[in-house]
Amino acid sequence: MASNGKLFLHDHPVSSYAQKIRIALREKNIGFDSKHPLALALEDNGFKIFDSTVILGYLEDKFPEPPLLPNDPKERAIARMIEELCDTQYEAVNWAYGEVEWCKRATGELAEKLIKQVQHQTATILSWLSEKLGDKDYFNGDSFGYADLCVAPVLNRSVYYGFGPAEGTALQRWHIRIQERSSVKQTFAEMAEGAKTMSSGAMVTAFKDGSSKREYRDHRLEWMVKSGGIDVVLEGLNRNNIRFSWPDAAA
Repeated sequence: MASNGKLFLHDHPVSSYAQKIRIALREKNIGFDSKHPLALALEDNGFKIFDSTVILGYLEDKFPEPPLLPNDPKERAIARMIEELCDTQYEAVNWAYGEVEWCKRATGELAEKLIKQVQHQTATILSWLSEKLGDKDYFNGDSFGYADLCVAPVLNRSVYYGFGPAEGTALQRWHIRIQERSSVKQTFAEMAEGAKTMSSGAMVTAFKDGSSKREYRDHRLEWMVKSGGIDVVLEGLNRNNIRFSWPDAAA
């Protein structure tokens, strides 16, 4: 916990979950300090909470101005559905690309197969998001808000990987538009800087020497299995360089 009374964010700037919290804090002009462990958590005067959705809800409750969720119940429900999709299926697609390209979990034909799955599933999700955006400037309507900050990190990761929305589309224009906001611009810059290390080969070394393990949680594990990467999971288990969510299984 920061001694100056600021909120303290345990996170990593490349994490999509962490990015949406950083954007929310900056949109609300809430000062915070941070460090980069493996797990995302927020500390407020000794009170610690985890899970990005729970953290966003806490910030909305404790710091209601400016509000990030729309007033209309239906629009609030849509925003939360968008968040759910981005936090599960979309995050898993982006994560899988990192497993192949950054961590070299697959090579040759298997790598090609998994990357094609990333491209296909990304396109499917972008089509769904395009329908939700429609002709609005923002997913929240006339102003940037909750749904936008949930989409921003995952869609930006697709752009970073080269799988973003087609040029000239409403979704591509939205991506350009949100980067005019200082909260998004700063958060995206932090992500790009952190990604340099992760894509430099350091991730491969960390797994080989056993100093790091990647978490194969729920939707990520599902993605790898359904997309034809079960051998990736089995090899990770054999090499003991993947992990699962708490609680740990009995020895």
